[in-house]
Amino acid sequence: MSRPPTDEVEDPYSARFHRCRSGRHPDGVLSVGGLLMSQATPAFAHTPVMLDEVVELFGAVPPGTLFDATVGGAGHAHAILDARPDIDLVGIDRDADALEAARDRLARYGERATLHHARFDALSTVIESRPPAASRPVVGVLFDLGVSSPQFDRPERGFSYRADAPLDMRMDRSTGRTAADVVNTYGEAELARLFAQSGERRFARRIARALVAARPMRTTDELVEVVRGAIPHAARRTGGHPAKRVFQALRIEVNEELDVLGPALDAALEAVVPGGRVVVLSYHSGEDRLVKQRFVDAATGGCVCPPGLPCSCGATPTVRLLNRGARKPSAAEVAANPRAESARLRAVEKLTPVDAAAAL
Repeated sequence: MSRPPTDEVEDPYSARFHRCRSGRHPDGVLSVGGLLMSQATPAFAHTPVMLDEVVELFGAVPPGTLFDATVGGAGHAHAILDARPDIDLVGIDRDADALEAARDRLARYGERATLHHARFDALSTVIESRPPAASRPVVGVLFDLGVSSPQFDRPERGFSYRADAPLDMRMDRSTGRTAADVVNTYGEAELARLFAQSGERRFARRIARALVAARPMRTTDELVEVVRGAIPHAARRTGGHPAKRVFQALRIEVNEELDVLGPALDAALEAVVPGGRVVVLSYHSGEDRLVKQRFVDAATGGCVCPPGLPCSCGATPTVRLLNRGARKPSAAEVAANPRAESARLRAVEKLTPVDAAAAL
C-alpha cells in the first residue's frame, strides 16, 4: 500500500515508557498465567497517555473481551481491567520485552488477561485462535501506536541516533530485516522516497546518494556521520538532530508500521460487536491521517454522494464517530508528561443494523 507522508517527526523521547535497568526478557508467545521465561529484560515504568479518556471510552461497551493491540507495559490494560470487572483482555505486542512487563503487571488478573507475541495486524488470527469456551464477544480494540522508550534507551536495539550500536531497529528482534539491510540494499531512489515521506524532503536525495556511496554501513554512528555530512552546515543549525527524520524513516520501513496499521484497523472494525468501540492513540501525522481515513470511511460507508444531499449510492455506515476530529491531551497532562504532547485520540462505536439504517 502507499504510505501517507509523516510530516511531524516523532521524538524518540515522546514515547510511552521509561526503562529501568532490571528484569527479564521473554521469548515467544505469552500468557499471563506464568510461562517459563528466558534471558534478561528491563522493567517498564509506564505512564499511559490519555488514560482517563481511554478508560471512559471503554466504560460504555457491553461485557465481553477487549483486545489491546499494543499492550506495551499494560498501563491502559491495567486501568481498564480495574474499571470493568465484566471485561477480560487479550494483549498483543511484537516486542518481547514489553510483553514480559505486561505479564508482571497483569498477573493478578489471572485468566482475565492473556498475552500474545504478535504484530497487531495478526488481530484476526488471535481472535479466531481463542478456544470456544473463551470466545466472548469482542467489545473493544485499543491501539496505542507510540514507540516505547526502552527501544530507544537500549543502545543495542539501534533505534537511537544518540548512541553507537548495530543498525537494527526491529521491534521484534526474532524476525525480519534490519535497518542495515535497508540502508545497504535499497536503491538511491527508494531511500530518497523513504526520507521524503518522513519529512526530510529538502535533502532526501542528497542523503540517499551519500548513503549509497558510503556502503556498507553497520552502525548507527556511521549512519549519523554520513547523514550529517550530506546536509549543508547552515541547514544543520536548526531543526534538531540532522539524522532524526532518517532514523524515523528507517524505523517505519523496517517495522512496516504504516503498512500493517490499515489492515489491523479493518480487522478491528470488523471484529467488534454493535456497541463495541475501537480507540486509537497515534503519535505522528502519517498514523493519524490513516486512522482518520479508515474511521471516516466506516462512518460514511464510503458514501460518494455530494455533501448535503441524501445518500443515493447505497453506502451503509458501520460505525459512528465518538468525537469530532482528534482529541488531544489536556494542558495539565502535557505539563506532567511532555511525551503526551503529540498524542491524538480517535474513537468509533460499532452501529447496530437499526442504527446503521437510521444513519443513512
